[in-house]
Amino acid sequence: MIEVQNVTKTFRLSRARKRETENRSRENILTAVSGLSFSCRPGRVFTLLGPNGAGKTTLLRILATMMRPTAGSVRVCGFDTVHQAAEVRRRLGFMTGDTGLYDRLTPTELVRYYADLFGLPRDRYLENRDSLFGRLGIHDFADRRIGKLSSGMKQKVSIARTMIHDPEVVVFDEPTAGLDVITARAIIDLIHDCRDTGKTVIFSTHIMSEVSLVSDDLAVIHRGRLRYCGDFKAFRSQMRSDSLEGEFIRILGETP
Repeated sequence: MIEVQNVTKTFRLSRARKRETENRSRENILTAVSGLSFSCRPGRVFTLLGPNGAGKTTLLRILATMMRPTAGSVRVCGFDTVHQAAEVRRRLGFMTGDTGLYDRLTPTELVRYYADLFGLPRDRYLENRDSLFGRLGIHDFADRRIGKLSSGMKQKVSIARTMIHDPEVVVFDEPTAGLDVITARAIIDLIHDCRDTGKTVIFSTHIMSEVSLVSDDLAVIHRGRLRYCGDFKAFRSQMRSDSLEGEFIRILGETP
């Protein structure tokens, strides 16, 4: 369960950066997200949809304890992300499109390293690792250095790292960006598995075709503010446009 209450995040800008973001700044302050409130429930996929620069990644970094909100609060499984960050991290897995893996390690070494960070007993580590490696097809390259792997292979390793401690809450920040169809589909299937086993899942994307594949609930974010938040089936039934893309553009106040 995730509860977001009136979350705002601002950044102080340099002069050069202020010119780049003029329409979203006031004086030398950039408001990345503003007054966001919503909740995500177990056993459902909460899709966060928005264009590049909408504030999605900033919000998800706040959820993952990587960044503090300027105002408001976030609770993950009942724990505050600022004051109880360690408890949140034990229960959360955060996967991004930028894998940030260690090139000199093998997948086996990397996943073991993260299992040790989470304090997993050896038997549980081995069980989780073998399940994930089998599910994702990692066994074939488990002992090759990560720096020599393809982007799709690296993303699979990133999934295993994210899931090794079997988190209650999983956050996917545009995880399919730049991937081939087969690897992207494997990630979508994993998201379905997470939902079906009762995990709370947040899936961030700007790809319309993925929204229908995974969404139970939907939030549309633009320029740091929520433009829609609710049940995805209700969203579809209330659409005024002929397509998701058309409705997305309409909600953002843009013209086709």
